[in-house]
Amino acid sequence: MTSGAQIKSFLDAIEGLDYTQDGHTLGVKSKDYFWYSPLLQQALADKLGDVLVKPRDQAELIRIATAACINQIHLTVRGGGTGNYGQCVPLEGGVILDITGLNRVLSITPGQVRCEAGMLMMDLERAVRADDCVPGGQELLMYPSTRDIATIGGFVGGGYGGAGSIRNGILKDPGNVTSIKVLTLEAEPRVIELKDADIQKVHHAFGTNGIMLELTLSLKPAVNWVHHIALFDGYAQALQLGMAATDAVSRTVPIGGNTTPNEHEMDAFLITAVERRFAPFYEKEFGARFPADKDAVFSMIHPDYLERWRAMVALHGGLETMAMTEEQLTAAGLPPAFECGWNHTTLMALRQDRSWTNLQTIHFWPLDVAKIEQQMQRWGDEVLMHHEFARDHNGPVVFGLPLIAYFDKDRLYDIIGEFEADGCMVLDNHVYTIEGGGMKSIDAAQIDFKKIADPHGLMNPGKTEGWHADMAVSVKTVSV
Repeated sequence: MTSGAQIKSFLDAIEGLDYTQDGHTLGVKSKDYFWYSPLLQQALADKLGDVLVKPRDQAELIRIATAACINQIHLTVRGGGTGNYGQCVPLEGGVILDITGLNRVLSITPGQVRCEAGMLMMDLERAVRADDCVPGGQELLMYPSTRDIATIGGFVGGGYGGAGSIRNGILKDPGNVTSIKVLTLEAEPRVIELKDADIQKVHHAFGTNGIMLELTLSLKPAVNWVHHIALFDGYAQALQLGMAATDAVSRTVPIGGNTTPNEHEMDAFLITAVERRFAPFYEKEFGARFPADKDAVFSMIHPDYLERWRAMVALHGGLETMAMTEEQLTAAGLPPAFECGWNHTTLMALRQDRSWTNLQTIHFWPLDVAKIEQQMQRWGDEVLMHHEFARDHNGPVVFGLPLIAYFDKDRLYDIIGEFEADGCMVLDNHVYTIEGGGMKSIDAAQIDFKKIADPHGLMNPGKTEGWHADMAVSVKTVSV
């Protein structure tokens, strides 16, 4: 753990920079949304940093990195703090690095944007839509359901996919993120630029092996998506629509002008299925648009494909209850469709009842709808079903984010085992290490890069099982 003498020496070295040791601020900024998990709540609730620093530019960040290295103080990078696994919780105290001051757009060109890592994704989306280098603007390929408060660096460092993944794949798919500049944590920090496949060295590494400075992301022409709700008499119908739409999206080249989509095509940014027992969590927002006796599909549909989408909904026995642009939703005081999917469904439930938790599963294609119906019968009110339709470089995939009525750890892992026995992959969101959650194995390339970018093992300790104390290069600390 960090000593008072180390902290004093560190603060002397960064004199003039913005920092605080206020207890309330540290309590807030040392946490993310790990409280989704009762197990992580128990493990992480008392973990605090010793000082919060917020650089205003990259020069200040370099001073902070130098001081942390020389004084051998652990450093944990924080963006918007919207992760669910304790990614930015400092297990061993030290410096919390608030990266949100590095929030500039550096360049926008046709097909790509370069920005600093602390930029809010909502601000980035607004910037690329407003820029006129492409007529009508451009848009991000994907974002989490927490788009309005998440940073781009946090999303790439701890995220996987989100709204947009049905159209553009997941973050790690080739071409979605094309370069990342990383600052090393050394006495004389260096900037290393990773390109193309090499970005995987820091993607989803929880900020354990270098400080992201800048990212280059791919863009597509902006679409004024129609946010849509369709209701069904059974969850199987909702899932079958999701499967049909995903197949259609896989065959589609986005259209423009007066071209009419054919009956085999679809362009969508989001397809989310939630069963009817979620409806009470949405009652305040949607009322009769999502009643408790219907299952729902929330979606974001290209306006040129809206009539085709309506035909698909009707074919599967669905009823439309909302079709509005984001601007119209804002004027009506309604949330966007992407805040009705992905992990926002868990957030909506927990706002009303903290006894719920969730799981994250992967269902391989084609989706076995009958198996999901069997699971619903097996677990009853213990598990509420929610599925996200997406694609990765291997083709269509379905992510499950079911709500779980938490009883105790043993029962939670019984349910995990039953999901696995049914052929589902479970990404354990009740542990805080990279490998224990989704990766399942140690990524040697990430550890090798940590030896270069964080040779003293100071960054976000305890979050990767592949790093051991004997790997660290020793450095003589400054006497105080």
